[in-house]
Amino acid sequence: MEYNFDKHHTGIFPYNRNKAYQYMKRWAFLRNNKYYDFENLGGDCTNFVSQILHFAGSPMNYYRWFYRDINSRSPSWTSVEDFYKFLISNKGVGPIGREVSIKEVDIGDIIQIKFPKKENYTHSAAISYIDEFKTPEYIYISAHSVDRFDYRLSNYTYDKLRFIAIDGYRVK
Repeated sequence: MEYNFDKHHTGIFPYNRNKAYQYMKRWAFLRNNKYYDFENLGGDCTNFVSQILHFAGSPMNYYRWFYRDINSRSPSWTSVEDFYKFLISNKGVGPIGREVSIKEVDIGDIIQIKFPKKENYTHSAAISYIDEFKTPEYIYISAHSVDRFDYRLSNYTYDKLRFIAIDGYRVK
C-alpha cells in the first residue's frame, strides 16, 4: 500500500474517499457478511459507517473502536453517540474526525441526524455525493437501517444535523 503523507509532520494518513464511496456503492443495499447486521438490535447505521471508514484504510483501534464479532466489539463501532465521541477525541490509532460546518464536508464524511421528538442524535450516514452546493438539498448520503444510496439529505425530517469531517487516520 502506498501512502502520500508527511509522517514527520502529522503522523496522519489520508482518508481514501474514493474507497469510502466504493464501499457505500457496493454495500448500501446489501450486508457484508464479515459484519453482523444490527438492524434488529437498534439499527445498522453506525455499523455501516464504521465499515466504510475501515474499508477506506482506517485501522481498528482495539481499545476504543473495533469489531471482531457481535460479542467482541466496542460501543463506538455501533452507537451513534459513542462513535461521535470517539471520532472527535481520538488521539490514537484509527480514524480522526472533527465536528465542522456543512460548508466543510466532503465525500466520505459523516452526518449524524437528530430526529424530531428524540433527545439525542440517533442516525449516522456517510456523504456519497455533493451536487452544486453544500446544503441539505445538494448533499446525498448512503446509510443502513433504512437502506439508502445517493439519497438527498433534505428528504429527511430532522431537528438537527451534525457534520464530522474525517481528517485521516493514525496507524500507531
